[in-house]
Amino acid sequence: MAKADSALSIDFESLDEAALVALARAGTRAAFAQVMKRCNQRLFRVARGVMHDDSEAEDVVQAAYVQAFEHLDTFRGDAAVLTWLTRIVLNEAHMRLRARKPQVGVEAIEHAQQEGGRVLSFPNRAGIEDPASAASRREIRALLERAIDELPEAFRLVFVMREIEECSVEETATSLGLRPETVKTRLHRARRQLRASLHDTLSTSLGDAFPFLGARCERIQQRVLARIEADGHLIGS
Repeated sequence: MAKADSALSIDFESLDEAALVALARAGTRAAFAQVMKRCNQRLFRVARGVMHDDSEAEDVVQAAYVQAFEHLDTFRGDAAVLTWLTRIVLNEAHMRLRARKPQVGVEAIEHAQQEGGRVLSFPNRAGIEDPASAASRREIRALLERAIDELPEAFRLVFVMREIEECSVEETATSLGLRPETVKTRLHRARRQLRASLHDTLSTSLGDAFPFLGARCERIQQRVLARIEADGHLIGS
């Protein structure tokens, strides 16, 4: 009981990553919940970038969190915990896809794209929003999400990391296990494919694509914690 009371007195939101991971390893529920809160949005977006479905993406993220908790002792801090979790999410998502259908090689996709295509000026995120676009923001976001969904997975994941999550080239490369040059090339080709179907006014919706609402964040946290608590590994409330 004393250990649980001590956990209640900690301001988990103010703790750095190393402290949270240490407490989570010790079985502190609130510490692992805070890790999930910080990582949920990106992990969901990455999972959805592979699965193309909100519900399946949630399932992937939940399964990845359970795996991560069970293997926290293997996390050495060489990279950020978010990067480590991203790899687990990608492995889980791809495992599920492999069980469903074969994948088209990225080399074939890239070769096909080299055949050409219409290239338009890529939208400027900082531009002024068109009044008509503002009036139909939700519809525009839906169009944008569908266009991103249509990208080949290799390009879609890079686009999500770089343009939606605004990760650096280096962070994206580390998270996806790619060379920085490959990240740049795939982002360029993803942009080209999107330019062929999207108008410049869609640019202001990028930050809102695949929103990770509070209810979804809370739902994933509660489901993961419940699964872990069933094994008696967490303490606190």
